[in-house]
Amino acid sequence: MPIQEVKLIWRNGEMIPWADATTHILTHAVHYGTSVFEGMRAYNTAHKGVCVFRNQEHIERLHFSARVYRIKIDYSVETLMQVCRDVVRKNDLEAAYIRPVAYLGYGEMGPASPNAPSDIAVAAFPWDNFLGEDGKSDGIDVAVSSWRRFAPGTVPAGVKAGGNYLSSRLISMEAKENGFAEGIGLAHDGTVSEGAGENLFVVHKGRIITPPTASSILAGITRDTVSVLARKAGFEVVEQAIPRELLYGADEIFLTGTAAEVTPVRSVDRLSVGNGDRPITSKLQEMFFGLFTGETEDEWGWLDPVA
Repeated sequence: MPIQEVKLIWRNGEMIPWADATTHILTHAVHYGTSVFEGMRAYNTAHKGVCVFRNQEHIERLHFSARVYRIKIDYSVETLMQVCRDVVRKNDLEAAYIRPVAYLGYGEMGPASPNAPSDIAVAAFPWDNFLGEDGKSDGIDVAVSSWRRFAPGTVPAGVKAGGNYLSSRLISMEAKENGFAEGIGLAHDGTVSEGAGENLFVVHKGRIITPPTASSILAGITRDTVSVLARKAGFEVVEQAIPRELLYGADEIFLTGTAAEVTPVRSVDRLSVGNGDRPITSKLQEMFFGLFTGETEDEWGWLDPVA
């Protein structure tokens, strides 16, 4: 999906023109994948104006990811939260995808490079639903991938690092080349993990089931949002290992993520999901998007006004 350019990007403490946000070809992150990032959204809400959704939780996770890979961030959570607000406002955006990224920059070569400098940037630009606006209403077709996700003790799946998304690229490309909208990766033990860039939920006999963190998933912030909303609505939400065959016996399946929001799955490996009815998915979509229309009360303080 092409990037829609805007006026400004924040980098290392200042707003700079979009075209000037460049980096050296020998930057450490280019060669070794040493970057951590967040995907966030700002919504034009009906009752609070333009708001960054779950700003604090995203920036806290950015700090956590950077800590794991020893990427120094010299800006506090509060400072970067304000940067996210500023980059939306100064680009005159009413709705936006926000991408903070911290990475090891130019100066050293070699995997460890303990003295490589750190850089940090925050961009914001328009971006619709990653899996297509039609997918939100009609559902999407997915396939279980031949690629496995990381085993525990190899690469930390719970960290949102650039290098982790090499796996996502393989999973997603394989699916798209075979005519599917997205791929579903399996964990090291053959149980279901997650989509290429989305968490997965299965509805089975009234229960909402999602893989645990031990299944090599990134514990997504939208995943947490939907879990909280589901429990608020009285549904039972269970984290447990999901065998592949449960996908074929599910009543409903949906994917969640900042880019994908809440997107239903209509088929897995060309097998239709359930009977095509999605009462629980529809209810959760209604509650999720209701946060931005004011129909769902934001009792958790997730909406952070830009103005």
